[in-house]
Amino acid sequence: MTLNFRSISDTRWDVVSLGEVMLRLDPGSGRVRTTRHFRATEGGGEYNVARAARKVFGLRSAIVTAIVDNEIGHLVEDLIMTGGTDTRHITWVPFDGIGDTARQGLNFTERGFGIRPAKGVSDRAHTAVSHLKPGDIDWNMIFGTEGVRWFHTGGIFAALSQSTSEVAIEALTAARAHGTVTSYDLNYRPSLWRRFGGEAAAIETNRRIAPLIDVMIGNEEDFVAGLGFEVEDLDEQISALDTGHYKEMITKVVATYPNLAAVATTLRTATSANRNDWGGILWHEGSFHEARTRMDLEIYDRVGGGDAFASGLAYALLEGMPPSTAVEYGAAHGALAMTTPGDTSSVDLADVERL
Repeated sequence: MTLNFRSISDTRWDVVSLGEVMLRLDPGSGRVRTTRHFRATEGGGEYNVARAARKVFGLRSAIVTAIVDNEIGHLVEDLIMTGGTDTRHITWVPFDGIGDTARQGLNFTERGFGIRPAKGVSDRAHTAVSHLKPGDIDWNMIFGTEGVRWFHTGGIFAALSQSTSEVAIEALTAARAHGTVTSYDLNYRPSLWRRFGGEAAAIETNRRIAPLIDVMIGNEEDFVAGLGFEVEDLDEQISALDTGHYKEMITKVVATYPNLAAVATTLRTATSANRNDWGGILWHEGSFHEARTRMDLEIYDRVGGGDAFASGLAYALLEGMPPSTAVEYGAAHGALAMTTPGDTSSVDLADVERL
């Protein structure tokens, strides 16, 4: 398969993401259990890609999500607007006064240091976006009337409820019908899938989604626990320099799903909470391309590095750059995103190109 992008003149959006946007509460250099002050930002696996597409790379982007219509929801909306991502496709869900039917997802995240790993505590059950169901979003208007070049969603959104996976399938089906390139980050999260059948349910769902994808993104655990591929030594940490191991894994994936035009994975070996080896691999239309591995990369906040990799990769491919360059953009942006606080990227295109 090949990647054929719709023209800029024929589309309203370069990138549209489908996913949850959470309110992140960050204790800074302290810990959640002892802090008295939190810094509020927004973030979410799928959303981070759309935000960086606009804020870092200057592309036209929008987010499809649902938010509770209360003061916390409007704070999240304000943060999204600050990031430049278009908000017209937000579904506003009425607030019942206590959050019994729908609420805003919260994510308390503390940075690690040295031997102390980073820690996150999510409070996201029964959130507004988890209530989305097929038929709620006019996909033919988004992909047909408006037009989209690249549509991105992922395994986090698919795992939010039994209906969100069906919404993802509905959206991906409509995107392909209108000639939009689709990408999916497997992003396997055991805590989310546990309520709906665990790993077996994740595999069943992702195997339904995989035939609808042009560009698949994931790490080793994602391909094993999220798609059901067998890989030796999963419990052992594989070095970022062991590219042969990852190539073997990706080869199995593309052999099973011939619809895939590209498969990408980040390469990460953690020495400590704030020192990682970091790189990336892209399989594109039959060939492998490796980004330069950055050894002993200093990490400030590791959350969102994979999303930044995905957005850098998407930008370069949309701009017509060769795959060998695209994977370098992804790896460079991912590396830079982990040097700044928050889920989202705080760098610009010049920073990425310098690196």
